[in-house]
Amino acid sequence: MTVMNHRHKQCHFLLLLLITVFSAALDGVSSETDVGGFDYGEALSKSLLYFEAQRSGRLPYNQRVTWRDHSGLTDGLEQGVDLVGGYHDAGDHVKFGLPMAFTVTMLSWSVIEYGDSLASTGELSHALEAIKWGTDYFIKAHTSPNVLWAEVGDGDTDHYCWQRPEDMTTSRRAFKIDENNPGSDIAGETAAAMAAASIVFRSTNPHYSHLLLHHAQQLFEFGDKYRGKYDESLKVVKSYYASVSGYMDELLWGATWLYRATDNEHYMSYVVDMAHQLGGLSWAMSEFSWDVKFAGVQLLASMLLKEEKHKQHSKVLQQYKSKADHYLCSILNKNINGTNVQRTPAGLLYVRQWNNMQYVSTASFLLTVYSDHLRKSNTDLECHEGTVTPDEMLGFAKSQIDYILGSNPMETSYLVGYGPKYPIRVHHRGASIASFKEHKGFIGCTQGYDNWYGRSEPNPSVLVGALVGGPDHQDDFDDRRGNYVQTEACTYNTAPLVGVFARLIELEEQKLEEEDVSLVATYKR
Repeated sequence: MTVMNHRHKQCHFLLLLLITVFSAALDGVSSETDVGGFDYGEALSKSLLYFEAQRSGRLPYNQRVTWRDHSGLTDGLEQGVDLVGGYHDAGDHVKFGLPMAFTVTMLSWSVIEYGDSLASTGELSHALEAIKWGTDYFIKAHTSPNVLWAEVGDGDTDHYCWQRPEDMTTSRRAFKIDENNPGSDIAGETAAAMAAASIVFRSTNPHYSHLLLHHAQQLFEFGDKYRGKYDESLKVVKSYYASVSGYMDELLWGATWLYRATDNEHYMSYVVDMAHQLGGLSWAMSEFSWDVKFAGVQLLASMLLKEEKHKQHSKVLQQYKSKADHYLCSILNKNINGTNVQRTPAGLLYVRQWNNMQYVSTASFLLTVYSDHLRKSNTDLECHEGTVTPDEMLGFAKSQIDYILGSNPMETSYLVGYGPKYPIRVHHRGASIASFKEHKGFIGCTQGYDNWYGRSEPNPSVLVGALVGGPDHQDDFDDRRGNYVQTEACTYNTAPLVGVFARLIELEEQKLEEEDVSLVATYKR
């Protein structure tokens, strides 16, 4: 940009600012209210910080969450494999592979859809770092074609202790799936994560992208050939991340992402030919989560309908679309026969009591992505109870995000660290105990419970960017550390928000540009 152009833009901006302030003063309306009242750019920046707080392993030189330090540096040592790195899923210190992989898939999908917006805000590099921290770990965990290390740590012993990750004394035993102990669900989801990430890194790091794709293809083949639920092979996960939906959705999900990453007809044929057998066309969903991927598969498949090269698959893709429409219409309260998703009195989507916000963030993401798809194809969503336009879909997604950021009866932000009021007693071991950087004295297993867990004071460290479980079905929220149903946060809660925040930033910029044009025209008259 030349100096002259820069000065011209400054003058233009000052002129518009004066007009805007003058107009707002006349109308008695603040300019903040005109653009929604929420700073989605700040929310985006903070959401990406959260992943740094959840890191396990040796932290990098550019670590921004400074109250954390190295942890889990001997992970895998007992089994003779390097499993250092990856993410803690929530407020504990077990590394659960299935939700971790879903987190990375959703972060990657956010970048694929809204990379330009992330770049314009200066947050793209942080999003790429968040993805790579996960995929570097998956590369380590996939030690041979038919072996994937699925978990590090033991949920039972971990939950007996309340310690910082830097002090861990709990078991770090690692658990794997292989030919004799299959886990098609975790293999399929990890394949999806690596395939999606390979798209993300294709232009900036082609060698790494190719490596990820190689692992993704091997993992998918392994999961498809040796079929079984991972929680049957690894009973240790059953109490924490049981695969209730089975593995069929993850196999379709993995194939869908591999098709997007390779454009190989083999994967497209799998998604089409296996649609009935693997339940892609029989499940009418009202949730999308780390466990249940059918709605995501259905939505991605239906987005292929408009492409000429898929005409021979149009019948099956149309069936996928009808299921995707069912999901979206249920979210929008436009279905019949009681299949709509419940809402709180203030309008928040309410799927279930425990960690409900995960379903809000994933629904908002799918609505946002599909509204863009419909807008590009100049079509609307047809529901039993009426037509919904792309703008209405995006508007509803925005209403859910605004609820999260503070537009709710409690007048609290459920994104920690955002806004004047947010949860200050998050159920999180590391954040609830004095930082290791400031208090290096060892804190033992039960000492954390005795001295820190039951305190009424705020957490010493703020878990910035964490999306907590959220309010109950009546919009009530009890900010207690022991109320883990509402105050625990998870990586897969925040991951879909990254894409939605990026899209809402685009929306605000478009509105401001339209207002600028209108104001300049008014001024010229």
